[in-house]
Amino acid sequence: MRLVHDPNIPDPDGFYEALIASLRDLDDARAERFQAKLLLVLANHIGDREVLREAIEVARRGL
Repeated sequence: MRLVHDPNIPDPDGFYEALIASLRDLDDARAERFQAKLLLVLANHIGDREVLREAIEVARRGL
């Protein structure tokens, strides 16, 4: 499996709205915990260490 770099989410605006809505009533600490839990749930779903390594590299670029 390879990391998908092309847009791959149907209705990306709707997904973004749902993501923002999931954070709306959380204070900063709870929002950070939620984001960490979401990342771990999605990483577990992917399960491929090479794909996860590449995703980490992509996410760190430019920081």
